[in-house]
Parts: sequence; C-alpha cells; structure tokens
Amino acid sequence: ELMTGYTMLRNGGGVGNGGQPWVLRWSSRIRLTWLSFTLFVILVFFPLIAHYYLTTIDDADDAGKRIFGPRTGNELCEVKHVQDLCRIRESVSEELLQLEAKRQELNSEIAKLNLKIEACKKSIENAKQDLLQLKNVISQTEHSYKELMAQNQPKLSLPIRLLPDKDDATFPLPKSNRNCRLHNCFDYSRCPLTSGFPVYVYNSDDYPFGSSLDPLIKQAFEATVRTNVYVTENANIACVYIILVGEMQEPVMPKPTELEQQLHSLPYWRTDGHNHLIINLSRKSETQNFLYNISTGRAMIAQSTFYDAQYRPGFDIVVSPLVHAMSEPNFLEIPPQVPVKRKYLFSFQGEKIESLRSSLQEVRSFEEEIEGNAPADYDDRIITTLKAVQDSKLDFVLVEFTCKNQPKASLPTEWALCGERDDRLELLKLSTFALIITPGDTRLVISAGCTMRLFEALEVGAIPVVLGEQVQLPYNDVIRWNEAALIIPKPRITEVHFLLRSISDNDLLAMRRQGRFLWETYFSTSDNVFSTVLAVIRTRIQIPAAPIREEPAVEIPHRSGKAAGTDPNMADNGDLDLGPVETEPPYASPKYLRNFTLTAMDIYRNWNSAPGPFHLFPYTPFDPVLPSEAKFLGSGTGFRPIGGGAGGSGKEFQAALGGNVPREQFTVVMLTYEREEVLMNSLERLNGLPYLNKVVVVWNSPKLPSEDLLWPDIGVPIMVVRTEKNSLNNRFLPWDEIDTEAILSIDDDAHLRHDEIMFGFRVWREARDRIVGFPGRYHAWDIPHQSWLYNSNYSCELSMVLTGAAFFHKYYAYLYSYVMPQAIRDMVDEYINCEDIAMNFLVSHLTRKPPIKVS
Repeated sequence: ELMTGYTMLRNGGGVGNGGQPWVLRWSSRIRLTWLSFTLFVILVFFPLIAHYYLTTIDDADDAGKRIFGPRTGNELCEVKHVQDLCRIRESVSEELLQLEAKRQELNSEIAKLNLKIEACKKSIENAKQDLLQLKNVISQTEHSYKELMAQNQPKLSLPIRLLPDKDDATFPLPKSNRNCRLHNCFDYSRCPLTSGFPVYVYNSDDYPFGSSLDPLIKQAFEATVRTNVYVTENANIACVYIILVGEMQEPVMPKPTELEQQLHSLPYWRTDGHNHLIINLSRKSETQNFLYNISTGRAMIAQSTFYDAQYRPGFDIVVSPLVHAMSEPNFLEIPPQVPVKRKYLFSFQGEKIESLRSSLQEVRSFEEEIEGNAPADYDDRIITTLKAVQDSKLDFVLVEFTCKNQPKASLPTEWALCGERDDRLELLKLSTFALIITPGDTRLVISAGCTMRLFEALEVGAIPVVLGEQVQLPYNDVIRWNEAALIIPKPRITEVHFLLRSISDNDLLAMRRQGRFLWETYFSTSDNVFSTVLAVIRTRIQIPAAPIREEPAVEIPHRSGKAAGTDPNMADNGDLDLGPVETEPPYASPKYLRNFTLTAMDIYRNWNSAPGPFHLFPYTPFDPVLPSEAKFLGSGTGFRPIGGGAGGSGKEFQAALGGNVPREQFTVVMLTYEREEVLMNSLERLNGLPYLNKVVVVWNSPKLPSEDLLWPDIGVPIMVVRTEKNSLNNRFLPWDEIDTEAILSIDDDAHLRHDEIMFGFRVWREARDRIVGFPGRYHAWDIPHQSWLYNSNYSCELSMVLTGAAFFHKYYAYLYSYVMPQAIRDMVDEYINCEDIAMNFLVSHLTRKPPIKVS
C-alpha cells in the first residue's frame, strides 16, 4: 500500500490542485497508523514486562521484602483496609454454624412430634371407643331408670266426671241441710285434681231477682268475674256454680218463697243445689239475712251475717263487706304503722238501745267492778267497766255508748255504728286498739256490723279487740286471726285493760302489720273478696291454684359465632373453687312436683296460719316452675323456705347442701339500650362462668340491633328479648325463657369477676328469700328535714342492694310485675329510675328482712 501510495503521489494522482490534497491525506494516514502501532506496543508489551519484573522481585530470598506474593490469613488481616471485611467473614461463618445446629435440633423435634402425633391418633381412637361404650352405658341406664320410674309411678286414671245430665240418685243424702259438710254435700267427682277448678257464674240479669240487686255490687261483681282466671263459660265442665243474690234493695226485694223458687229453677241446680255457692255481699252495716228462711239445699252460702242455726262450719263462708265496690282504696290516706302507740289506748263508739237504759242506772267504780260479781247481761257489765276505765284516767281512752247523730240501722242486740265512715276512720287513726263488741244475742255468730267494724279497724291500723269468743270472723277456718286481733270472752271484760297494757311494742307492730296484710290481700277490693272466696273453696277441696302467667319472650334473631375472649381480670381467682371442672350443660331448676300434695301435706301448717301467696293469695297462687323449697307462706312474712324438694329433707342450707337443691344454675338478665360494644364486652366476660344456665338480654331500645352484629359464643344460649316499650320495669318481667329460680340481674356495663359472681351465688343459696348483690346503698328518715335521706357513698351502713348486680328469686319477678301496685311501676316509668329501690322495698315488705351485700 505504501508503494502504491508513493507511486500515486509521484505520478500526481488524485484530485485537487495538482495532487496536494492527496499528499495531505497520505501523511494523515501515516500518522494515524503510527499512533495505533505505538498504542498497541504500550498496551501489550509494557504489562508483560511489568509482570515479569514483579514476579522476579517476589522470588527473592528475603521473604520480608515480598509485596504481592500470597500471604497467610493473619498477615492479610493486618492490612488496615480489609479488617472490617475479615470480621464480617468470621461473623457469617459463626452464624452459619449456629443455623446448622438449629436445623438439626428442629429436625429432631419434628421427629419427636411425629411420634407424638401417632400416639395422639391412637389415643383418639381409644377415646372414641370409650365414648361409644359410655354412650351405650348411659342409654342402658336411662332405659333402666325409665323402667324403674314406670314401676314406682304407675299411670293413674283421672277421676270420672259427673256430667249434669247424669243421675244423682247414688249421691248420699244428709239427714238435714243443717248437717251439710263437704263430705256429704259436695260432689268431688266434678272437681278432679287436674281440672283446674273451673267456675261457672250465673248471669243475674237472666232471673227476676237480678233487678233487685244493688247496682254497685252487681257491677263490681260482674267486673271481677270477667277477669278471674277460674271462671268458665262452659257449665258442663264446671266444678262450682256461683249465683249472686245480694245485696238487695228494700222496695223491690222478692219474697222468700219467690227467691227460693228462682234458685231451685237454676239450670244446673239439679234438685238440691250441690256444688253451688250463693253469694250475698253487703255495703252497709245491716245486711238482710233473707236466706235464713229459704231452703238452699246443699248449696254453700257466703255472706256477712249468720245465725248459729244457719251457719255450717267448714261449709259456709263468712265474707268481708264490700266497702270499696267500684273504687280502689286510697292508699295514700292510710296512716303509717308507726308510731306504735297512738293517742287513745282503745276506742269504741256505738249504741244499743235495749241495754243502754239499765246500764246507766248503776255505774260503779273501776275498783268496785273488779271485785264485783258478773251480772246476767254482759253488755251491761261491758258498759260499766269501760266507763270505769275511762273515768279512772289510767290511760287515755274514748268510749261512747250514745251516738251524737242517728245511729246506723242494725240487727237486734247488735251495737249500731255511729256517725259517717270518714268520722269513724279519723277516730280509729288515733286509736291503738279498736273494740268490737259482738251482738248480745249469742245465736248471732257474726253480723255485718261486726265485719264492718273489723274492716275499718284493719284499714287504718287499729288492732281489733273482739269481745265475744263465739264470733266467726271472715274466712276464720283458713286465717289465723290471733296474729292480727285479740279475741276475748266477754266475762273477761274486767281484764281487758290489763291485757292491752301488757302487750309489748314489738307485738303491737307485728299485729298491726299482719292486720294490714290481711286487709290488703283479702278485704280491700271487690277482686280480693271474690278471689278469696274462690280460694277458700279451692283450698278446702285441695285443688292446686292455677299457675300465674309468665311473660312471653319475643326473641330478636341474631347471629352468634364470635368466640369470646378471656378477660385477664377473671383469670386470677385465687384458690377459690368456682365450680365443676367441666362446664355443665344448661339445665332448668326442678319443676314443682308437689302441686297436688301441697295442700294435703301442709294443711296443718297452712290452715293455722295466715294464708300467703302460695296458699290463698288471690293474685299469685304458686307457680309450677318453682321447686318445693320455695313455698311462700303468709303471716305477713311473704315467702319462707320450708323444705321438701329433690333430695332435701326440709333442713337449713348448712344441713341440706344447696338449699335442698343438689344441683342448681342461675340465669343472667341483662338490660341494655343501644350500647352494642359495651354489651358485647359484658357478654364476653361471662364466657366460662360456672353454673350459668342462660343469658337473657332485654333489648330496651325500639331500634333493633345491627344485622351484621356478631354476638359472642360464651358456651350457653343468649336470648335477646324484644320489649314493647322502653321501661326499666322490663328488667323484672318474669320471662318464660328463665328456667331457673335464681336470677342475676346485671347492667350491661357492670364488671364482675367470676369468683365474685360465684361467691354471691353461694350466699344467695343460703338466703333464697333475700336480695343478694354487690352495690350497696343507705336510706333513712331525715328527722330535721322530714324527708327521706338517700346516700350512695361508700358506707358501713347499708339498707339496700341495687339490682344492677344482684341475685334474687324469680318469684319476686312475678310479684313486682303482677302484684305490686301499678302506681309504683308508673312512677318508675315517669322518672326512668328507682326500679331497684322499688324491688328492695317489695322484698323487705314481704320478708321483713334486709338484703345481703357481698364483695
């Protein structure tokens, strides 16, 4: 190429000005080629020469002068800029060794766990086999138990009903109607134990004597009949037939023969009127005893006036007067029961024309009367003695034997009432005792005037003192009157003052309280009078009362499934044994098994005491869901556990474990209002709580819970109940979903530990008639301000336990909702408060016991 280029240059080849550009291009190319060759030599040969030189230096004998030769690890690390890299290499090496060791350990643990898994699988198979065997054993045991029960409790055939169209010729006849008693004048075949005591009431308007009845009594009677649970319209199944014949109005009163014919023409009279009850009610102090000369056959009579020749003990019924016929008594006007002693020791106002003149002729001193002989006429002696007591001024008494105004109409030998009813009540409000002098004619065992005096005395809290032991007080065969009144023979009139002065204040208060209980329960309203008359008959023939109704629970659908967490505040329970190791499944309290034997077995106890709610209580006869240890007797004490029950022997809790109930659970009733998150937290805290049967959430809000709300699963059912209105009274409704006797009423924001709840439940089982709970309050009468003092601060003085966290018996839910006056529940709705105060006062009013606070 060089030669070619040179030739071309010499020959003047190229273009341009005579070949000069060609020369320039050739010289440029020569320089570029030389430059490339020089760079190639530098880049290739110089590194080779340098490598050779360095290698020659490292091969020298002096090792200390080596620079780039291979060195040991320690020597290399001595170089400062690679020390960090060496440390990292050593750390990574150690970590790799540790990971390898852990991997080997995990492999060994995996191998061990695999062995355990195999062992657990074998255990599960064995447990399944054991469970299957236990199920077979349980099935066989249940079968054997049923066979044993069938042998010990054979089926009993029901009594044969006696229908109205059947012949009554085989029914034994008594020698006379005067000898009528239940065993020979009452047809028990119409009233089987399982009949429910149906009662048929004749319509008085269908008979001529109906137009003669007092309109007020007639209206009151018809009103109470319409609401009574025992009344039936089917006369063919009736146990008792009732006809109202009085009180009658004088101008249109039928003749005795006409009334007798009308009674005998009743559709179901059946020749002798057995199983019939003729009721003669009175509003006045004088009641016509027009049934005295009428043949009533085997029919029972209920009235306020009886002659000895007419009254049949244990068959006829002495009833109280119907003072409040169509109106409720004004409880606000009834005086308080304290102070115990009032202005007058005793008082009496009356007039008896027949004996008054002879009594005033001879007035002796009190001392002379004590030493004197008994006169022939006891009424004369009574007048003389009482006047002597009044004149002696030993005590402040008031006796008047002459009425300032015209006395009320009365029967012969009977002490007539003086003045108007309001005037008499004002005097009785000032009297500790009220004297009731029975008629001088001993053949008159009871009169309307005496029952009216008894009614008014009990109404205002004056303790009745009845002079005359022959008297038959209302419902005397089922009420223990000596707990509310003094019944003194007339010959002891000279000792009356001593007897009255010797009674202690505690006994006076107890008698006044019992009298108030009797008046409220059996005398105060027309409903009470009619219900008590039916209860007397039902108790005599030993038919259990109809169960009180329960509140039907309308469930709100909700979704469950959210597993409840564990509250750390519940885990620390100390050494307290909370209950069974395994949570027992929900089970109801034992059913009341003595419905039909209660009256027969406890007749000696019940008939000799004031009938209580479970015996003659017109409102709430015993409920079948309550077990036998929760029988509630009267005597002004409400309910009292008296024994019986599954496995119990009637002893106290300390002797019969668990209050005669070996196994028992409780129901939580929780009131809530639009606080879903708070409610869910409270429900979760109940997870795993021993002895919990069910949780009833009373949804007090008109707005239903959210549909997407997931309720916690706490191991027991949660029933969400819808209410008709927002009321705090809903907390105490006796919901039919409550299957246990024990109720734990709790707020949705209350925070109780499990051991606290268990302690409260155990205390309640020892005091089943009380409220047992946690938050305490104190109330007392503030004398300087003349008002009630209520203290919610922590104090050693306690009088109430709030129901925001408290145990109580389900029986009190019935009483609060159905028996307690409606005015109290209305006040709770008005103030949206105080329902716990109302429940505390109700329980203490019935039991005369304070609540129990636990911590």
